[in-house]
Amino acid sequence: MTAQKPALAEISQNPDYLAHRYDEHNDAFRFIPVDRELHRNSTFLTDKILPDNLPVFAFDRKDVVAANPPKGRVHYIFHSAYCCSTMLARALDIKGISMGFKEPVVLNDLVGWKRRGANPRDVAEVLDQSIDLLARPFGAGETVIIKPSNVVNILAIVMLAMRPDAKAILLHAPLKTYLRSIAKKDLWGRMWVRELFIGQMKDQMIAPFGMSNEDMLMLTDLQVAAVGWLAQHAVFTATLSKFGPDRVKSLNSETLLADKGETMKQMSQLFGLDIDQDNLEKIVSGPAFNRHSKLDMEFDKEAREKEHADAASLHADEIEKVYEWAKVMGERMKISQTLASPLF
Repeated sequence: MTAQKPALAEISQNPDYLAHRYDEHNDAFRFIPVDRELHRNSTFLTDKILPDNLPVFAFDRKDVVAANPPKGRVHYIFHSAYCCSTMLARALDIKGISMGFKEPVVLNDLVGWKRRGANPRDVAEVLDQSIDLLARPFGAGETVIIKPSNVVNILAIVMLAMRPDAKAILLHAPLKTYLRSIAKKDLWGRMWVRELFIGQMKDQMIAPFGMSNEDMLMLTDLQVAAVGWLAQHAVFTATLSKFGPDRVKSLNSETLLADKGETMKQMSQLFGLDIDQDNLEKIVSGPAFNRHSKLDMEFDKEAREKEHADAASLHADEIEKVYEWAKVMGERMKISQTLASPLF
């Protein structure tokens, strides 16, 4: 789509222009117009989900920084996938209070750049600037809560260290629930966990498991999923150890679904959001918690449980065997399935 290029001064100051990509070859940020309504209606902030006719405006990174974008408060929801993280980010779209960002791709670009051998200091510099751009508030006093893709978990400690006032929730599904989620996705889910596993290998997250190439080739799809889950749990454990319970809390997806009201209450306290009881009740009874985050249909705790029960019935034997195998692997690696510092 051809569009007149706005001035950098306008783009840098206006959060309706999303810092969408980082171009490492030209050292430039690429912006696209994504207003609050488009945020709300997009499952993820990815090219696959966003309209394909959005104009792209590229600016030299140093010029963008020199334009002095407005500073905003930012917190994070790091997650291990298939754990209702999109639901939680949608619930944080509260005009005048907060805005939830659902997997901005610019952060994935930096993970990819890092994996390709970029200088860690260069990655850290651009990461810091990217967070600044994502944190531009949509309204006076609003806080941005970023839910990165789970491939960004490897940068969680760095991202928290860069913002001493930032706090984070580490959201995860129990291992058996996660395995059911992968199994019910059939071929697509099994391919996805292998793609994730390859990235984790590049991030040196799999190396501590001490597996040879032959060992890894022998893993079944659900074993790959289980090792990937354990590797992310190890990162979460390190994050909790580094920053402590005042800044980082863990949250189990089953706890979230069992008590959405208390989850929102405790999360608003952690993030310093001024959400009164009336607003909390509206959020919990609203579409964020009662419609499927990826499909336009009603979807609640009971519907999710039925989906998982169907998967458990079809793949019960494989799931149970892999779960028991992963328990032994986790014990050997001293990776607890229960994270410390629960939100409540």
